[in-house]
Amino acid sequence: MSQNFKPENGTAAPKAAGWWRTPMMWLVVGGPALVIVASFITLSLAINNPDPVLEDKVVANKASGSKALVPAREARNHAATGGQ
Repeated sequence: MSQNFKPENGTAAPKAAGWWRTPMMWLVVGGPALVIVASFITLSLAINNPDPVLEDKVVANKASGSKALVPAREARNHAATGGQ
């Protein structure tokens, strides 16, 4: 039952190369494999170096009534009134 297929011109059919010798296969499989490896590296970095927890501090909004915003308010009002 193991007969080689021979085309009509009498030459044997070329043997198929292994899947690992096909460059397109490496593009199709290599991209997602690289993403999976990078995700595990990111996960290990996140587990080994967690962000510190910040303490809640009540900070009064110092800028709301300060003179630092006066030029911004004047520019906003100037733009809204058309330069009057």
